[in-house]
Amino acid sequence: MNWQEVCADPRLHDLPYKIELNERGQILMSPVRLYHSAFQGKIIKLLTQLVQCGEAFPEFAIATEKGTKVADVVWCSDALWRQIKHQAESPVAPEICVEVLSATNTAEEMIEKRRLYFMHGAEEVWICDQDGTMQFFVAAGEIAHSNIVHAFPKRIAL
Repeated sequence: MNWQEVCADPRLHDLPYKIELNERGQILMSPVRLYHSAFQGKIIKLLTQLVQCGEAFPEFAIATEKGTKVADVVWCSDALWRQIKHQAESPVAPEICVEVLSATNTAEEMIEKRRLYFMHGAEEVWICDQDGTMQFFVAAGEIAHSNIVHAFPKRIAL
């Protein structure tokens, strides 16, 4: 199965799960808890307040060699958005890709997602844990705060 087929399949609309594809085209589903959605909303709100250009989006599909990965939140420059806005999935990762951790996420999974996002053009990958603590990464490793959004907090409260 490819991402366009997933998007077109009416049986997969309105599921209470996050859907991704692995490299074999198999659907991977992860249940989402309310705190997960709340953190996504807070991150988008903060990005919108702190960055005057570009756009923040939830559930952003990115094509990788390991299948379609869906970042929980992204920030995309206006220039990149104009290039990709009509795609079913983005062939490149937006400048910032954010993952909100769920109880089922593993450290290995997050390392792999970071690697894939950086390989596909992300400048930063952020991780929000279940307590709202933020970690910021560039391809070389963890950094103290975002280089793109300097004022983004290191902890988000719900």
